[in-house]
Amino acid sequence: DETEFRNFIVWLEDQKIRHYKIEDRGNLRNIHSDDWPKSFEKYMKDVNCPFKIQERQETVDWLLGLAVRLEYGDNADKYKDSTPDGAKNTENTAKNAEPLINLDVNNPDFKAGVMALANLLQIQRHDDYLVMLKAIRILVQERLTQDAIAKASQSKEGLPVALEKHILGFDTGDAVINEAAQILRLLHIEELRELQTKINEAIVAVQAIIADPKTDHRLGKVGR
Repeated sequence: DETEFRNFIVWLEDQKIRHYKIEDRGNLRNIHSDDWPKSFEKYMKDVNCPFKIQERQETVDWLLGLAVRLEYGDNADKYKDSTPDGAKNTENTAKNAEPLINLDVNNPDFKAGVMALANLLQIQRHDDYLVMLKAIRILVQERLTQDAIAKASQSKEGLPVALEKHILGFDTGDAVINEAAQILRLLHIEELRELQTKINEAIVAVQAIIADPKTDHRLGKVGR
């Protein structure tokens, strides 16, 4: 917008650059004058701007750079130790990304919080609270994330299985390990069944293509 552009130039000169004396800024401030472009062109020459008035983007960038240099020169002590906002944001982001980096694991509030979570999620207690916290994280990731809940809601509920009715075929000498081995074997069988189902589906799809008269080479011709 032409009016905004002219106001912007006047503001830079009045507030930051201050190349002219106040009484000499009248022509530049008269933004509604038809002669304003000439006044602006003269101003650019006076501040030694290397661009032409038609090159507005470059002119604006150069004048802003000049204003920043002058502002810094007038307040060097104020700005010399300043940290760019981008760097501050990066530092804040890094701190926020690691909220537990300075966590005191021996803090009673931390221990009480972990214990409360473990009880709520029915996780077995452990002497090391960090181990319990890791177990909580794993459970939340695998069971309580939105994706995990959506996946669980799509799966069909299975029938209860009586482990004592399934023969393991070997004995480890430990009842708990034997039970775990039975569970692993049943899970393996379930995976094999799922794989067999997918193989059967693939075979049916291939048979459907071969049985199509249009592609059945045994017919010795193309078409019906």
